[in-house]
Amino acid sequence: MRIITGIYKGRRFDIPRSFKARPTTDFAKENIFNVLNGYIDLKGKKALDLFAGTGSISLEFLSRECDLVVSVESDRDHYAFIRQCVAKLSTDKSVTVRADVFRFMKSCHQQFDIIFADPPYALEKLPEIPSLIFEHHLLADGGILVFEHGKGHDFADDPHFIEKRVYGSVNFSLFGHPAEETTDASANGSGDTGATESE
Repeated sequence: MRIITGIYKGRRFDIPRSFKARPTTDFAKENIFNVLNGYIDLKGKKALDLFAGTGSISLEFLSRECDLVVSVESDRDHYAFIRQCVAKLSTDKSVTVRADVFRFMKSCHQQFDIIFADPPYALEKLPEIPSLIFEHHLLADGGILVFEHGKGHDFADDPHFIEKRVYGSVNFSLFGHPAEETTDASANGSGDTGATESE
């Protein structure tokens, strides 16, 4: 696993063979970040990586100089691996949380400029995740949600849907706030994250 660009470009991390996580391919990762560059400047922004897996996306956010990167992963070994990778970067911009994503979304009172969610494709509740992110006001005004999913899902009718990108077998749907949508909850991007680093 390698970081493809940014201040940590070229850094490599060996994923344990025992891991079942499916890291986003370099090809798909590079392309979706190129798309994101047209929507948002990640430098100084707050990022949330849900179902963080190997931490590949979190590391890319850190390399692109996000001011805060919160990585949420329920698996103990994956969580430990992400922390090891972050430690090698010697950065204080990362918070790694071992938690169930659905519980985290309910308890988090922070807002993020960029959210990346890559749930297991077979997850029963997968179609609910974009709606839950907006229901819990996790995405700040002007922010972007990138949702990775299998080809069997179509979110084009979602009121927050922006566009879909497909790179090989990887599907990304992008979501954001409609221009006319304003909420009290998104009026500021600060608050209690509800995200404390777990051991």
